[in-house]
Amino acid sequence: MNNIVIERASVSDAEKILSLQKLAYQSEAEIYNDFSIEPLVQTLEQPQNQFEDHIILKAVVGDAIIGSVRAYEKDGTCFIGKLIVHPNHQNRGIGKRLMNAIEGLFPNSRYELFTGSKSEKNIALYEKLGYKAFTENFISPDLSLIYLEKRGI
Repeated sequence: MNNIVIERASVSDAEKILSLQKLAYQSEAEIYNDFSIEPLVQTLEQPQNQFEDHIILKAVVGDAIIGSVRAYEKDGTCFIGKLIVHPNHQNRGIGKRLMNAIEGLFPNSRYELFTGSKSEKNIALYEKLGYKAFTENFISPDLSLIYLEKRGI
């Protein structure tokens, strides 16, 4: 785990991050044997545009990006996008290191993030990191968004 570096991503990393996100969504669908989990459909331009108003962190081993998370702050709340870790690098503390780095960048914020209801594994991970569910929005009979939060110190 010592060879994993957490650093700020740049626009030149967008293609690798997009590939990682697609792989993670596909893996999640396979894990849950639920192919209604839609693959990420984004053009490369969409993640490139996020660099304008988001901080995107990456977990790197050599020149491979094995994890990412994005966040932005508005009115004292840090909104955190879905934490992505390469399926072959699960359970190595990468998610915790990425989330700690985000919290280090926004130390006095209220933190808010969401995960899909079919992602029990993701919810359990966030709960281990100190986040708690505070509301759920039903999108359709098969999908709802569960919002989790953690208060800054």
